[in-house]
Amino acid sequence: MGRIAAFLDLQGTLGGNGLDNINTFEFYPFSIEAIKQLNENNILAIVITNQSGIEKGELTLDEYENCLNKLKLEMSVHGAHFDAVYCCPHRMVDCACRKPKRGMIDMALEEFDIDISKSFVVGDMGASDMILAHNIGAKAILVLTGVGMGSSNEFRHTWQNVNADFIAENILEAVNYIQREASLHV
Repeated sequence: MGRIAAFLDLQGTLGGNGLDNINTFEFYPFSIEAIKQLNENNILAIVITNQSGIEKGELTLDEYENCLNKLKLEMSVHGAHFDAVYCCPHRMVDCACRKPKRGMIDMALEEFDIDISKSFVVGDMGASDMILAHNIGAKAILVLTGVGMGSSNEFRHTWQNVNADFIAENILEAVNYIQREASLHV
């Protein structure tokens, strides 16, 4: 019996600053608490992030790793952690790992025993995160932080054939929903 995973988008979902760059990423005030709740409830907290800035030359892979290590350190101070982080550094649309394609999910499935049908994709972009959830058979949660509000309104046409299972104000509300749903499978 596989574990439940929360596949989490990074920028716009767990934090941000209005710029699409991990160099200046800051957690939203409630994000670390949300991750901690996933950890405490034995739900895998797995980040899946498109970072096309690496291939564009906006930052190096080392700079990305340094930024990620700072975020992990900040979380550890508060007793939270990511179980894994998967990054697509490409900007090619036909890349196998770029969301909404399932390459990063397949990497997670190789590393962890996950029950996809009981798992969740949480993100602020319908065109990548919600379509990814649909593509893999997971539950889709759209958060209204980041570009989530626009994704649910003026950009809804970019994912018109897919629906979110739940729309949350933020990652903490999304995690509360995940915990309720996960308790139904215990």
